[in-house]
Amino acid sequence: MVPKKNILAIINPISGTHQKTDIPGIIRETLNASRYDIAIRFTEYAGHATQLAKEAVSSGVDCVLSVGGDGTCNEIARALVHSETALSIIPMGSGNGLARHLNIPMDVSGALNVVNEWNPVSLDYCKANEKLFFCTCGVGFDALVSSRFAEDKHRGGVTYVKKVIAEYLKYKTETYSIVSNDGEIRENAFLIACANASQYGNNAYIAPHASMQDGKIDVTIILPFTPFDVPPMAVQLFTKVLDKNSHIRTFETPSLKIIRETAGVMHLDGEPVEMDKEIEIRCIHQGLKVLTPRKQPKKKLMEPLHTVFGEIVDTIKAELNI
Repeated sequence: MVPKKNILAIINPISGTHQKTDIPGIIRETLNASRYDIAIRFTEYAGHATQLAKEAVSSGVDCVLSVGGDGTCNEIARALVHSETALSIIPMGSGNGLARHLNIPMDVSGALNVVNEWNPVSLDYCKANEKLFFCTCGVGFDALVSSRFAEDKHRGGVTYVKKVIAEYLKYKTETYSIVSNDGEIRENAFLIACANASQYGNNAYIAPHASMQDGKIDVTIILPFTPFDVPPMAVQLFTKVLDKNSHIRTFETPSLKIIRETAGVMHLDGEPVEMDKEIEIRCIHQGLKVLTPRKQPKKKLMEPLHTVFGEIVDTIKAELNI
């Protein structure tokens, strides 16, 4: 008889906008009880998920389920790198960028069935001044919005859109030096995004060609633009062709250094952190085991706008009780 695998589900009760009191029951109903011994823990404070995941690795747990958003996933994954413990993602955050990149179903039961399939793959992760990230990091406007979003007690799409609009109206760009194997460039930029995965979340593809298995970071530089440029850029962001815009500069590299005018905030997987004015960013090849679907959907270059915007609109409607 094949021994059972040990599973630990770590649930962040405050991620996203959905209640999670019913999640333990769904986990136990969906996972194959003949194959898995299941333990479930709720996080109680910031950083608790990392502590629980470290204990899981020390105890020889086979897989840790991240039940939350990209921030929760980051906390857990940073404890799992270079171990035999696999990560599985049950997406219940505001954006779920990493899960979407990996084609993990957005419904809980569908995501849990990825665990039942048990298809571990080795993926890249990245570091910014030795702090780990798995999806994206960035400086500039997106980092500022992440900081303002984190300060607000209300989560979800409505709050995020409000922050974007409010900050855009008063935002001033900054000049950066960017050093890579190809040399040094200087740009006055709206933002610089460094992507391991292709999107921020909610199907917003900041780096549409990014791969988590190529050992490279996809860098997207957005140059200053006018309000009239916003609608076409938004369409391109959600239809995987942002790199075609004339205000965009892109390149791939295994590592780079960003030098900005002053120290300040940047984001790691959507969570704001304070960083020095010089930021060293590098990709670590295939350092994390993740459970992914066995069958991958066919890649689409572009999707209908009603599809890519649909989930955002549904989320906003739910929050406004429309």
